[in-house]
Amino acid sequence: MNKIVIDNVELMLAHPVSTPVEWIGQSEPMRQILACWMVLDKADFALTPRVIGHPGIGKTTLAIAAARRRNQDVYIMQCTSDTRPEDLLVTPVLSQEGKIAYHASPLLTAAIKGGVAILDEGNRMSEKSWASLAGLFDNRRMVESIVAGITVTAHENFRAAVTMNEDSSTFEIPDYIMSRLQPGIKIPFPSRDDELKILSYSLPFSSSQILDLCVTYLQKAHGLDLPYSVRDGINIMRYTLKLKESGSDANVDIETLFNSALLQILGDDALDLDKQALARKNTGVHLSSMSLGDLFFSDDESLNPDIDDIDDVD
Repeated sequence: MNKIVIDNVELMLAHPVSTPVEWIGQSEPMRQILACWMVLDKADFALTPRVIGHPGIGKTTLAIAAARRRNQDVYIMQCTSDTRPEDLLVTPVLSQEGKIAYHASPLLTAAIKGGVAILDEGNRMSEKSWASLAGLFDNRRMVESIVAGITVTAHENFRAAVTMNEDSSTFEIPDYIMSRLQPGIKIPFPSRDDELKILSYSLPFSSSQILDLCVTYLQKAHGLDLPYSVRDGINIMRYTLKLKESGSDANVDIETLFNSALLQILGDDALDLDKQALARKNTGVHLSSMSLGDLFFSDDESLNPDIDDIDDVD
């Protein structure tokens, strides 16, 4: 494991990601993220974009592939609601000799070595965690670890991107952080041709029949704005192929096996996409739009603190 000494503190550095990836189709998002990472002048600095899209659409793949095109090492920091500020920077670990060893996170390692850091699912982190990174993503390009007692100035080749899912299980990132994570690069669902190429690349051993079934299904889902992605398609195809090779009844055709895999992976309503789309359209009030009083009182109860005549209550 690589080590480095900063302000008389020895840091154990994280390893870069070695997984090979290829970005297929949709050249515009690739062009945009590479443009963000350009530096045009000594007074300029790279932008830190938000890569936005549905889960499984390829946000992390795009960022890794962009870093590969720049011939830079990639470090991935998986963000969760439990991520603490120091998880993002330095973690103290007690060694067998009873000494404390300081381990740099993938993000901090990228900043030190001049790699590309990907903060995966960044909008799952709390404001407290984001606040610790404010200086790293503005013109200061530096960050302080309270635990290790060091300040790190990012390498001039350091680049970063933040992926964000479009779903409700996330935090709202405060404006002062959002202003540092610009611009937003949105990845739309792929076209039929691109999706076919992606699935063929991911599962080159699949039959053309299963490929066609999967692409047709996903394209209809995309057209109805349902959140089924290439990742879902790959899992459905994998399971279909495994069912076929597992000794299923010879009289069971591929489409039946595909539909069985579809139901087990995406749920009981997966075969009726039109019904799902209608249900989403007619969905009632979301919890995110409700106040605390709504959980205990009806709209016409005088004890509800959110009713219009609140000022009349003594």
